Amino acid sequence: MSKPCIICVAITGSLPTKENNPAVPVTVAEQVESTHEAFEAGATICHAHVRNEDQSPSSDPEKFARLKEGLEKHCPGMIIQFSTGGRSGAGKARGGMLPLKPDMASLSVGSNNFPTRVYENPPELVDWLAAEMRTYSIKPEIEAFDLSHIHQAAAMNRDGRIPGRLYVQFVMGVKNAMPVDKDVFDYYIKTVERLVPDVEWCAAGIGRHQLTINEWSIAAGGHTRTGLEDNIRLDKDRLAPSNAALVKRAVELCEKYGRPIADWKMAREILQIPLKAA
Repeated sequence: MSKPCIICVAITGSLPTKENNPAVPVTVAEQVESTHEAFEAGATICHAHVRNEDQSPSSDPEKFARLKEGLEKHCPGMIIQFSTGGRSGAGKARGGMLPLKPDMASLSVGSNNFPTRVYENPPELVDWLAAEMRTYSIKPEIEAFDLSHIHQAAAMNRDGRIPGRLYVQFVMGVKNAMPVDKDVFDYYIKTVERLVPDVEWCAAGIGRHQLTINEWSIAAGGHTRTGLEDNIRLDKDRLAPSNAALVKRAVELCEKYGRPIADWKMAREILQIPLKAA
């Protein structure tokens, strides 16, 4: 299989803290350093959240601006993807950083259960976030937590709310949401490729399922996501020492299945994301 694999590194997230794993990068400086190591290891998309000083999640555009500046300086060409997820803020605050014009932003197009709450993505907010992304020429990454989200993303692609080549990420292993199930995974691929023939897809596994989903997606010809946001361990006995260490595991799987690693130029070509002028 000769198709290059794009590796996304989700560096921080909203939940893991330094008490869980000291390697979790919390400050902007830590995030830039950790991403640089992951970039050198083979990651070409940085999925980014920001935190407050007490490690709680934040949607502060100023923090995102400093992170974007640091990543552009130290990881030139890397695709910068901001999270608009619901743990960092409510309503339109979730998209308050989009005027900074990152290359990409996550977009959840439907609601679902999370471990202790409902992850609410009402249609009007989804449409507003998608419109902001069109305004600022930001490519959405669809985070699909359920089969209905794939159908909704395809509909939004057809009617122009999500223009261009659709990029869908299957998220599996979140408690109370879609479990890690190979038959479901295979059906996700079949469905998204049937609905959107020129789609590019990725997959992310949560916690102990990260490596499993990495392998399934790489073996099936998709792209993959890793990083300390989703999983803080190498195995049940060892904490992951860095985001780069998790990226290196994905690189090893690409080598196992004969998949070249997409560099940042390849990743931008595959996803149709031009390098923005400074």
